[in-house]
Amino acid sequence: MSQVALDKSTDAPADAGGSGRFWAPRRVPAGIVAVLVLAGAGLLLYDIVAVRAHRPAMRWRRALARQLAERPLDDTWVLAGAALAVALGLWLLALALTPGHRSLLPMRRPHPDVRAGLKRDAAAQVLRDRAMELSGVRSVRVRMRRRKAAVRAVSHFRELDDVRADLDTTLTEAIHGLGLTHAPRLALRVTRAARKG
Repeated sequence: MSQVALDKSTDAPADAGGSGRFWAPRRVPAGIVAVLVLAGAGLLLYDIVAVRAHRPAMRWRRALARQLAERPLDDTWVLAGAALAVALGLWLLALALTPGHRSLLPMRRPHPDVRAGLKRDAAAQVLRDRAMELSGVRSVRVRMRRRKAAVRAVSHFRELDDVRADLDTTLTEAIHGLGLTHAPRLALRVTRAARKG
């Protein structure tokens, strides 16, 4: 599985600086919604034109109008349909307004036509490997987020202050070496290994 995503962009800015989050194209949901809206609008428009031309309305529209006229607004099916429509609308708004690709951290752009992103898991693994190279580090857990890299290390024979200082220096260099557009803040916690017995 590839840990780096590359995207050749033709509308990139001229500077070779940073880039924003990766936006998911979401072509399939957009295409499905467009087709459904077009089909529904076309069918409704055809039926309205037919009624204006003194022809009977389609059976489904007469049945729907009768059901809406007879059912009270607090009916269970009316409320369920309204809740479903609201949930679908909120889901579509969330898809339209959020970038998506939360697992990709955007990297700096050395060339304006190429965008690169590093997966969070890969970035966390790099930091973990760098931390485990240090003397006195027994185990490391890394949680990589967009704005923060939370590192929890367990030391077993060196002084905690010395291990913490070494980890701080090494992990700060490693974070800057990842080449991310926005380097996450390092949140470091070092504890002593529990003694057995």
